[in-house]
Amino acid sequence: MTIASFSDSLRRHALKLALLLALLALAALAGPRLLLGPEVAMQPVLQRDFVQTVVASGRVATPHRADIGVQITGTVRAVPVIEGQEVAAGMPLIELESTELRAQLKQAELAVQQARARLRQLHELQAPMAEQGLRQAQANRQAAAHALLRSHDLKAQGFIGQAALDEALRADQVAQAQLTSARQQLDSARPAGSDAAIAEAALAQAQAGADAARARLAYATVSAPSAGTVITRNVEPGDVVQPGKVLLLLSPAGRTELVVQIDERNLRLLRLGLSALASADAYPQQRFEARLDFINPAVDAQRGAVEVRLGVPQPPAYLKQDMTVSVDIEVARRPMAVLVSNDALHEADGAAPWVLKLDGRHVRRQPVRLGLRSSGLSEVLEGLRAGDQVAPVGALTIVDGARIRPLPAALPP
Repeated sequence: MTIASFSDSLRRHALKLALLLALLALAALAGPRLLLGPEVAMQPVLQRDFVQTVVASGRVATPHRADIGVQITGTVRAVPVIEGQEVAAGMPLIELESTELRAQLKQAELAVQQARARLRQLHELQAPMAEQGLRQAQANRQAAAHALLRSHDLKAQGFIGQAALDEALRADQVAQAQLTSARQQLDSARPAGSDAAIAEAALAQAQAGADAARARLAYATVSAPSAGTVITRNVEPGDVVQPGKVLLLLSPAGRTELVVQIDERNLRLLRLGLSALASADAYPQQRFEARLDFINPAVDAQRGAVEVRLGVPQPPAYLKQDMTVSVDIEVARRPMAVLVSNDALHEADGAAPWVLKLDGRHVRRQPVRLGLRSSGLSEVLEGLRAGDQVAPVGALTIVDGARIRPLPAALPP
């Protein structure tokens, strides 16, 4: 054998040996998997108290807000509040220039005094004078009547002519007309008379004008309708303002609500009176209690959500208007429920959910009947018991009856 042929033979044997070693290594690695199955981290079936919650986010809101503006056109003299300030009911919020309004009120009050003096003059002067005029007219009428009787007697006796009798008759008629006029003047000057009615109407009109001027002057100061917090301020001293524009936005103090949008798929779980725990995103570690008080009967078709409102019996001091909050509404509770991780459920939303349950060294398909579902867990009503182990859906591609090597069970979330 030549040296060259011996070298070729040695290389062929070395190649066969390397190939054999590679096959032995591959068998060592894949053998347990092929013979014993893949390693799978199983998940245990637990038993403990279980609470189902509906989780959503929303905002802090009061039942209503007050848009503050002016009722008359004017120039702003002062705005004694700032955004975020707590105000009491009746506290001035906006003050307008009021010099002209005060002058108008003074003029109206003087008109009232004048009308009141006119009415007093009617009662104290004109009425007594009308009574005196009536008495004088009655006396004149009696004198004229007596003179007419005497004239008739004298005419009958031939002492006077027809002209004298006609003059006496005219004097009697004039006296009668004066008596009627005096009586009418007295009736007009009395409290139920027309002059008194006119004077009283003039007084009432003057008083109405004074009330209107007083109201316009009051409009120059805009006060807080209730206690609350100033959210927005859109006015400064010197601005010319007019009715119809919102100058301040006030959040009245009182009941605090959380306005939350709930997925319409959870509507069947909600009912009034459910308790909840909420936290502001700015203070995630500080949770406070709330209660479901209102469920909107309409569904928002654009978002597929239902608006609900939760009352906060004891709102924390840090809670502010329009803060973003997260809410966990407790919709159901089960003591010592059998629980399985949602990660192990196949066809969880279908009519026949199932899991791969560990049976010795194999996994078997196990149908289950589910109850409550929340926070990554589902209540198992039938099909599993506490202590059973199930394979997660996404662990490996394993099928019903497959042999596996179970690893220590991992606790579900």
